[in-house]
Amino acid sequence: MKKLLSGLLAMPLVLTLVGCQKPADPTPAPADETAEGAVLNVWTWNEEFWGFLGKYYADEVVDEYTLKKGDVTIKRTTYPSDGGAYQDALDAALLNQANAAADDKIDLFLAEADYILKYTNSDATMDVKSIGVTDFSNTYKYTVEAASDANGVVKGVSFQCCPAAVIYRRSIAMDVLGTDDPAAVQEALKDWDAFNAVAAAAKEKGYTMIPTTNATYRVFSNNATSPWVVDGKLNIDANILKWMDQSEEFVKNGYTAYTSNIWGDEATSEMFADGKSMCFFGPAWYFNFSMTNAQDPEKGCMGDWAICQGPQAWFWGGTWMLAATGTDNPTMVADIMNTFINNEEVCDALVKNEAQFSNNQAVNNKYAEDETFGSEFLGGQNPNAVFAELAKNIKFQNVTQYDQLCNEGLQTYFTEFLDGQVATREDAINNFKDYIRTTYPSITVE
Repeated sequence: MKKLLSGLLAMPLVLTLVGCQKPADPTPAPADETAEGAVLNVWTWNEEFWGFLGKYYADEVVDEYTLKKGDVTIKRTTYPSDGGAYQDALDAALLNQANAAADDKIDLFLAEADYILKYTNSDATMDVKSIGVTDFSNTYKYTVEAASDANGVVKGVSFQCCPAAVIYRRSIAMDVLGTDDPAAVQEALKDWDAFNAVAAAAKEKGYTMIPTTNATYRVFSNNATSPWVVDGKLNIDANILKWMDQSEEFVKNGYTAYTSNIWGDEATSEMFADGKSMCFFGPAWYFNFSMTNAQDPEKGCMGDWAICQGPQAWFWGGTWMLAATGTDNPTMVADIMNTFINNEEVCDALVKNEAQFSNNQAVNNKYAEDETFGSEFLGGQNPNAVFAELAKNIKFQNVTQYDQLCNEGLQTYFTEFLDGQVATREDAINNFKDYIRTTYPSITVE
């Protein structure tokens, strides 16, 4: 299993160049429209955005991989994200973009924060302003910065903003802290020392603080003070080392239910009503898209949740739409982008119907100020009121094109130590370094 996982993680990158009523049409397309392709190809790693595209943009959902918009057929190509599989397949297709038949050309592809710079700083993506995406007045600043190249040329947009929070079980907080009020719970979890103290109190009551040691990883990594690669050399930031320290302590003291991947069955089983873990971590997309076990009509616990910032402000991920160079559908690509950032009806639907925190500040702030707006999942709490404040703290910094596999690899190899598969912490770090040497030969590893 170890060899298989290592092989999947080490897959080399091919590219190094770095039925709903539709809202009104969004901002106009460029005036100099020309005939466009009959097929618009969208590349994704999951179904989240594709679902929104079907509900709020397409005229018809043909099947799970095909939509229709006017005379244009919209097709989806999807590969899993883990181990860089999506990037590898996308890179290979982009290398063939110039020679691909018109109906096979990539028109729009999605990217995450962990590797978006690889594509924005390459010729594989194009200036979206040149195709008619020019109004960023309501988007969050960091989402534009993340989609821009080193010269400030904007290559895409995100349909969501991703400030993240602690998502805690109200019933467990009540038992451990005597309250489930978000303000009081935030005070109890205001920094890592306080968080660890509550973990000890939760243990005394028969609970675990987190479902898996990897649950807190993104809080620490997002607050790193330096990037994974500095002057061509692998760099393990002090905040990553702090996460290792906490993980060891939580395993030793029994503060975590598991050491597994956060997406694994063990960790997600803690979302059920009979789960004993108090805190999960994530943005709006996490509790509405990834916490389906908690929403299970028979075994779940809808309403037994609330959110607060937790020990540190942070954000996690997000999905960016990038315009592929060579697209034969530039007008529709621009139309999709404008729809998901500037069409207030669509952004409103994302918040109201999909529990998203949209990339439209006017819409988000409207709901943040609405005292009647609340989430059933969060027991009536208004998530936008929390996220609107947390979004003010988001900074897109210390990011490299190598982040996905560095983050995945570090957690994978350190978990082997926590599970006792390797003898020492140093062994785990050395195994991670060997993985980086193999995966990215251009990075110096000391």
